[in-house]
Amino acid sequence: MRARNLCILCAAALLSLAGLLIAQQQGPIGNTGPTVARPRKADPDTPEERKAPEELPKIPSQYKRDKIDIETLPTFKSDVDVVTVDVAVLNNKGQFIPGIPAGNFRILEDNVPQKITDVKMGEAPMTVALVIEFSNLFQQYWSYTWYQTLQAAFGFISTLKPEDFLAIVAYDIRPEILSDFSTDRMKAQEAMRRLTTPGFSESNLYDALTDTADRMSEIEGRKAIVVLSSGVDTFSKQTFDECRKKLQRAGVPIYAVGLMQAIRERYDAMGAMGSIQRMDFLQADNQMRTFAKESGGQSFFPRFEAEMPAIFGAIHQAMRNQYVLTYSPSNKAHDGTYRKLKVELVNPATNEPLAIKDEKSKPVKYSVVAKSGYKAPRAVE
Repeated sequence: MRARNLCILCAAALLSLAGLLIAQQQGPIGNTGPTVARPRKADPDTPEERKAPEELPKIPSQYKRDKIDIETLPTFKSDVDVVTVDVAVLNNKGQFIPGIPAGNFRILEDNVPQKITDVKMGEAPMTVALVIEFSNLFQQYWSYTWYQTLQAAFGFISTLKPEDFLAIVAYDIRPEILSDFSTDRMKAQEAMRRLTTPGFSESNLYDALTDTADRMSEIEGRKAIVVLSSGVDTFSKQTFDECRKKLQRAGVPIYAVGLMQAIRERYDAMGAMGSIQRMDFLQADNQMRTFAKESGGQSFFPRFEAEMPAIFGAIHQAMRNQYVLTYSPSNKAHDGTYRKLKVELVNPATNEPLAIKDEKSKPVKYSVVAKSGYKAPRAVE
């Protein structure tokens, strides 16, 4: 049976080959029919076929463009302004205090009480920019500050959750984005490997913070800047006051971790630090505190390495667990002015500061962390 099928296939192949040879001897075949790309129309044979096709009657429609009067269409305009304020209530150990009723919050805008329309509490993914001072001014290769900087950076990265977005920015004479916002921690690890030998002996903190805050100002959701720095600024294009105003307008909370606290105290005790250098470091600490407080963040100045886990835990609590207060400001003017905010916890019955007690009915010392103000929008002309 198999041999018979094989014979049939061979015979068919020989017939096909013979047909191909005959076609080659005859040459190209004429009148092959219409082309594939553009079919030819057959010539009409009768006068009736030469007539134009009869037009179908048009379907009447009630929707006619020429009858729409634009002036009669309804228009909508909204002058309602909404301000949201992220608030963290922390005890003296930096732990978040949950369960505070909405009626105990009070917001003052330019010392005028506002009507709070909504209070929410939740935990959401964070968008964090880790800004690291990496300058030859202090972070020389294998120095104490170099080691402290890298240890703090790696320690903070390890506390983030998988769904958190992280960007790493290092600065000396200028800020450089080592890795953009991503949930891929491998990109963060690759960026940290680039921090080996610093290049310049400048430390331009103001430029680095304002550039990062400006990039993050349009990001929605929970966001923050964690800066690891000595706080010293040597050569920024902007002044301290200009940096403050830009950070206030950006509305991104800053969590500042001051470096070199232990080594500064050691050198100061040895008499190796002059009065001018001592004042420079004190001014640097004050700048870090100001940036953090006015933006609604926190500042930390650890003297021991063992303090770092608690600091990162406090930053984690303050960033992720917050009360979100929403209100419509009583001042409706769109004048672009800066308006100061103050968030308080009060007893609505007595209008006095709220007393919080722990599970043992002992009073708890607490602090309310929120941004110090916002810039009102300008009228759209």
